[in-house]
Amino acid sequence: MLDDQELLRYSRQILLRQVDIAGQLRLKQSRVLIVGLGGLGSPVALYLAAAGVGYLHLADFDDVDVSNLQRQVLHDSAALGTRKVESAMRRLAALNPHVRLQAIAARLDAEALSQAVEAVDLVLDCSDNFATREALNAACVRVRRPLVSGAAIRLQGQVCVFDPRDSDSPCYHCLYGQGEEDEPTCSEAGVLGPLVGVVGSLQALEALKLLAGFGEPLRGRLLLIDALGSRFRELRVRRDPLCSVCGRGHANGHE
Repeated sequence: MLDDQELLRYSRQILLRQVDIAGQLRLKQSRVLIVGLGGLGSPVALYLAAAGVGYLHLADFDDVDVSNLQRQVLHDSAALGTRKVESAMRRLAALNPHVRLQAIAARLDAEALSQAVEAVDLVLDCSDNFATREALNAACVRVRRPLVSGAAIRLQGQVCVFDPRDSDSPCYHCLYGQGEEDEPTCSEAGVLGPLVGVVGSLQALEALKLLAGFGEPLRGRLLLIDALGSRFRELRVRRDPLCSVCGRGHANGHE
């Protein structure tokens, strides 16, 4: 149930017929894994905590660096040199004491990643490298957890939802295959702070829709963001039946 303080705190979104009390209760009972507490993970964590998602599992093994502060709004100057998970826990606990937080400060190997994904209802990929995205996608396919993926670099961003519970939904590998291994990082190519804010906010929105059960999530749709021209474009993404992760190309794939 929701107590009086929670009813007041979440009153503006409870007023939405798409959310209502039932949707707010679903959010309170939900467990979410956020992988990466940087530019994308910052707005994701802040908005999900503010919205009343009951359990947030926070995964990041990095420390806060001064170069992060231009875009990683979860952290501040006082957190320099500390673990990002520690900085995030302090900020989110202060924002909403009703949310339960779990820190994962170590690099997740294959077994630990599967366990972390299996322990939650939904995963948000806020990482910044191809290897992590691929491993996270494979774990989500294996235990059938929806994955909200976001990326941003330079002045371009993208958001997509991959949901292995839906037999028609593609996975991350269907879209990218092995094509991003040499992708530059933000530290090499640069990125504008408000752009990661936009992408992370959209990821949080997609997560709330999936958890509370309303709207039309970006399943099989890749939303492309051109910050330079302030334009949004959408591409359809189809599941690859021969995908080595989710299709017949994988021994444990499901059809």
